[in-house]
Amino acid sequence: MQLYRDLDSLSADFRGGALTIGNFDGVHLGHARIAQLIRQRADEVGGPAVVFTFDPHPVRLLRPELEPPPLTWTRRKVELLGNLGIDAVIAYPTTRDLLNLSPEAFFEQIVVQKMSAKAMVEGPNFNFGKDRAGDTNTLAELCQKHGMQLDILQPFTRPGETEFVSSSRIRKLVAAGDVKLAGEMLTEPYRIRGMVTHGAARGSQLGFPTANLEAVDTLVPAIGVYAGIGYRGEEMFAAAINIGPNPTFGEKARKIEVHMIGFQGSIYGEPLEVSFLNRLRDVISFSDVEALKKQLDIDVQTTIKTFDEYQATRDL
Repeated sequence: MQLYRDLDSLSADFRGGALTIGNFDGVHLGHARIAQLIRQRADEVGGPAVVFTFDPHPVRLLRPELEPPPLTWTRRKVELLGNLGIDAVIAYPTTRDLLNLSPEAFFEQIVVQKMSAKAMVEGPNFNFGKDRAGDTNTLAELCQKHGMQLDILQPFTRPGETEFVSSSRIRKLVAAGDVKLAGEMLTEPYRIRGMVTHGAARGSQLGFPTANLEAVDTLVPAIGVYAGIGYRGEEMFAAAINIGPNPTFGEKARKIEVHMIGFQGSIYGEPLEVSFLNRLRDVISFSDVEALKKQLDIDVQTTIKTFDEYQATRDL
């Protein structure tokens, strides 16, 4: 898997294949269907499977007040798409000049001249070019003109549901704390990253040392206590995660505290990634420290059980 930030440095190995254009925020099951078909079409034309995305999201330039909080950072998106068989991701710099290109000019300059694409796959709500004037009908006409194969996939709906899977739907679930359902719609459990900073060290005093996570650049789940996974390099640990204040000690500021079960050592000043498996409970105030410690022990045991169950499904 290769990540490119521009098209001038794009290797010839990643031209002349199958292409899809979109944001791919979160990399959910609908995106997985596109990736699967892109992989198939790439093999058929004897070229690479490539995802072209924008960095930052075009809304940041056009209507910054409407920009949704992202579900993934670029490197994570590349990793997830690579797991789905994509050969390269182009995180193209979003500029006013790019957004002012007409649909025809965008197609000619990017798809034809720079990418030499032989096939394309998109969803039904695909728009491109200035003012999003180009749609799937425009795309079909342009692909036909240049002899490219085009597939338009319908939105993905999970069995038994009527609402289709989308990044906006997942964003609402994460914001509400329903990380379990959100994870079922993603290709991997929802994950955030941040830097570990010094806190009050109260967790260590209680026997449950925590890493305080700051500078998180994606959507943070709702206030609550969660079972998840902490990643340090190649190592992974069951993690009990507290998002919110510490009302038992009169603290009102929202914090992200991660207790990585079984981890020994210091990670202050280091980056840390955390995935969420399930929400365990609300953040509440306890009558005394002993009552809090008793609940924390229950949280840890539940987290270990949740982590083990998740690992078991991965091993199937």
